[in-house]
Amino acid sequence: MPTVTVRHGSGGMPPAPSRSRTQRVWAVVSAVEATAAAVAVLFDLLVPSLCLLAMAALSLAVRRTGLGSLGLRRGRGTGLVVKMLLFAVAWSLFQLGVTMPLANHVSGKQQDLSAFADLEGDVGRLVVLLVLGWVLGALAEELAYRGYLLTRLAEALGEGRFGRLAAVLASSLLFGVAHSEQGLIGVLVVTLDALAWSVLRFRYRTLWAPILAHGFNNTLGFVTFFLVGPVHGLW
Repeated sequence: MPTVTVRHGSGGMPPAPSRSRTQRVWAVVSAVEATAAAVAVLFDLLVPSLCLLAMAALSLAVRRTGLGSLGLRRGRGTGLVVKMLLFAVAWSLFQLGVTMPLANHVSGKQQDLSAFADLEGDVGRLVVLLVLGWVLGALAEELAYRGYLLTRLAEALGEGRFGRLAAVLASSLLFGVAHSEQGLIGVLVVTLDALAWSVLRFRYRTLWAPILAHGFNNTLGFVTFFLVGPVHGLW
């Protein structure tokens, strides 16, 4: 039988699939949404995470999709809670043992943790912060930043490796800026947290992974502050 050769340009590879017109339109809409979200964060409009959640609700209503489109779906495999607890412990030790001390010594400054100065020994305050740390910190912030903002940025920039990387970097930096009340070191530390949570979001293909890791990370921090006061590093 004769062999039929189909050529796909000079490289011999099929052309990369291009976005349809509808996909391009939605990419533009996503870019507008991401820009509006960035403005809300940069100008500290009300509570930025709550602004992003309001935008997310409107966005989902217009698209007629649910929270699953933002990654809030059941994770694959078992033991996600235990894995995220262990990750939170390891990550907290890394930040305290490496990132924060280096940043402190290089810059001569420390993360501003004065908001937690009165937590030491205060059981009532600890309970309140633990609840807020899980509800407004872990759940709300992850839905807002690793769910809504990261998804819309990826849609606007493209789902390829470069687009996803750019989306992760941009959303993580905005998350760090949203915590600017903790000073320059605080922005750095929180931005690194956001990068870690983003990796978990894609690694486990569910937003529950960063929600759990974020919540456990907050819990470890608050319990430590309750026992010994604010900690700026292990050395």
